[in-house]
Amino acid sequence: MVFKKITLIGTSEESFDAAADEAIDRAEDTLENVYWAEVTEFGVEIKNAPEREYQAEVEVAFELED
Repeated sequence: MVFKKITLIGTSEESFDAAADEAIDRAEDTLENVYWAEVTEFGVEIKNAPEREYQAEVEVAFELED
């Protein structure tokens, strides 16, 4: 098997968990053969956002087709 990893950044006005879930849900909706995800970093946008915007950087791995 060969896998490819991509980095996604999910955002949410609710929480870090919701931001990570947003990225993972999007990966599952748009990619095939998603095997795992790793949350690598958290951040919060404060200055330019009317509400705090929680951000989760997620590395998603999926199997490449033959």
